[in-house]
Amino acid sequence: MKPFRYERAGSLASACASATEPAAKFIAGGTNLLDLMKLQIEQPTHLVDIGPLPLAEIEETAEGGLRIGARVTNSALAADMRVRRRYPVLSQAILAGASTQLRNKATTGGNLLQRTRCAYFYDTTKPCNKRVPGSGCAALGGLNRMNAVIGVSNDCIAAHGSDMAVAMAALDARVETVAADGATRSIPIDALYRAPGNTPHIETVLAPGELIRSVVLPPPPPGRQLYRKVRDRASFAFALVSVAVVVAVEDDRVRAARVAFGGISYKPWRSDEAEAALIGATVTRASFDAAGRAALRNARGYGHNDFKIPLARRTLRAALADATGVV
Repeated sequence: MKPFRYERAGSLASACASATEPAAKFIAGGTNLLDLMKLQIEQPTHLVDIGPLPLAEIEETAEGGLRIGARVTNSALAADMRVRRRYPVLSQAILAGASTQLRNKATTGGNLLQRTRCAYFYDTTKPCNKRVPGSGCAALGGLNRMNAVIGVSNDCIAAHGSDMAVAMAALDARVETVAADGATRSIPIDALYRAPGNTPHIETVLAPGELIRSVVLPPPPPGRQLYRKVRDRASFAFALVSVAVVVAVEDDRVRAARVAFGGISYKPWRSDEAEAALIGATVTRASFDAAGRAALRNARGYGHNDFKIPLARRTLRAALADATGVV
């Protein structure tokens, strides 16, 4: 273990100020960061513990949504009756991820910012542009079964691992942040993540010392919500493909639709193409297949993960069928 300084934050302002230092990191649940420190992938010189900060509440908003504090644990969020009744896709997604023990520690803010589970990112003997900029991407020609097929680049094909973020993308969540100078921002979750391009080590739009303090869900969208996850085993496994859908039907036609995928991109992938194909379409498997083709039109496999493209189409079709009752 590399030596580091540990600080318990006394206020939002002091936490942000401390975290502007080079190689400083915020820590809350630590379920991802501590693993990466043990492997010496992350080597912070200063840990700023935000555990003492009052960021662990779920509150109603004036608009009829919810404001979720950054320190709310995954378990607490999934179990909250307001979430279960009004945003069931979020509860379903959280419960599909990790294990009970990890959900008891993992936090809302940390879940959004977890780093990729690409095998080459974790293997310090292999080149990885996300871990060591400019070193290359071993996954491109390697065992890339778990890697992304859309929105990535020739410098990085790592996939984002969050289940929770996929549901939040379908729900149009916004991420509220505060910076060291006191400035605040409200960032659409889709805009939080940066495309890898040729700088895959820069993963979000957050500035040094900028802290996620809450996530805001707007009022629940109309329609049935559902999360479907395909993985190698029934529990404690990352998604090969997952999909969150919100679909409203009237007179056997889709009147409103939201679609977000997990496991196929560098971020939770909201598919405008699938939504456009669905709205106004008749509620049939053929329509669902058309939405899947539209969603994956620009996808590209890299060998071992070619199967993800047809799998994503079928997973969307199955989720939509479940949500609409199509046999």
